[in-house]
Amino acid sequence: MKEQSHQIIRSEFQVFYQYEVFFTKNLFSLENKTLCEFFESQPLDGSKKKILVFIDESIVSHQIQLLESIRRYFDLNIKSVQLINDLIVIPGGESSKNQNEHWESVVSSINQFGIDRHSYIMVIGGGAILDMVGYAAAVSHRGIRLIRIPTTVLSQNDSGVGVKNSINYLGKKNFLGTFAPPVAVFNDSSFLTSLDDRDWRSGMAEAVKVSLIKDPIFFEWLETNSPALVKRDLEAMEYLVFTCAKLHIEHIKSGDPFEFGSSRPLDFGHWFAHKLEFLSGFTIRHGEAVAVGLALDTLYSFLCGDLNEGECSRILNLLKSLGFQFDHSILRENGKDHLQIALEEFREHLGGKLTLLMLSGIGRPKEIHSMDANLLESAFLHLVRI
Repeated sequence: MKEQSHQIIRSEFQVFYQYEVFFTKNLFSLENKTLCEFFESQPLDGSKKKILVFIDESIVSHQIQLLESIRRYFDLNIKSVQLINDLIVIPGGESSKNQNEHWESVVSSINQFGIDRHSYIMVIGGGAILDMVGYAAAVSHRGIRLIRIPTTVLSQNDSGVGVKNSINYLGKKNFLGTFAPPVAVFNDSSFLTSLDDRDWRSGMAEAVKVSLIKDPIFFEWLETNSPALVKRDLEAMEYLVFTCAKLHIEHIKSGDPFEFGSSRPLDFGHWFAHKLEFLSGFTIRHGEAVAVGLALDTLYSFLCGDLNEGECSRILNLLKSLGFQFDHSILRENGKDHLQIALEEFREHLGGKLTLLMLSGIGRPKEIHSMDANLLESAFLHLVRI
């Protein structure tokens, strides 16, 4: 017999993605045509598309007319899409990502109402519920068109404008997830007025993060405007959200959007933040944990000699002036013992190669691939004494 030769068929192709992030106010007011114009811009194939809406229950409790406003808006303004009249209100917060029954209930609703790949799912809420519903939409029928309407500072300036969807699993944050861009994002600043002070503040940590790695001028703006932000000045917050979202999206489209490599600059300060959230049973908000992670990595960069003392102090002072605290009891009691565990879990999450971002200056990030255990412990001890 003749020896069989090896044969190879190589497949190579590119997939084009495009979506827009709209910034508006009172999205479901009949006079606001932003959503209406979006649907008018979508290609038609002769069939009427369905749209199934999921809403964070905390939003409904603060805006009791929201459900009726949505129904009225679609009834009077949008004729090309059929709204499923059952608007589904579900629990939000990190618990929505921790318990499988939540995303399974979303999948069940998708099945019940016959939502196909050419239909739409709209999700209104904070970052956790956007993540969870987005994950369910991405795995149902291998992908259903997703419209995100973020309602928190954190989701409007960071997670809600990106391409990730996920749930927590096996005690690990975002262990199950997908890269699936939405078809559109609508940032409605009127939702921000109903946030409590913790959620208003929490999202500002991501603004500090992106300024430190991308834009020192934005960092200076945050320093100057921290009093207005703390006093809940909506115009200042609208600028923060827009600028942060713009920097976030520019990074995604110019870098590695599906994170095939190990370099993830937008996760600066997150390697320990994820572990801190779990240690606290998610009583510490994501943004609050990120603020701790930013402070820890800032101190580590300083102790390594990469960041000067003046810039280190400016960063820590900005975080404190925005109202972030570093005296969490769980941090003092269990944080030090979980530093190396958190590093190992993050290395695994990256795909095996540890790549972290530290600072050589404000707006000057520096990649590292290992951390000195003694310096890290020193940075931690400095942190809990602030």
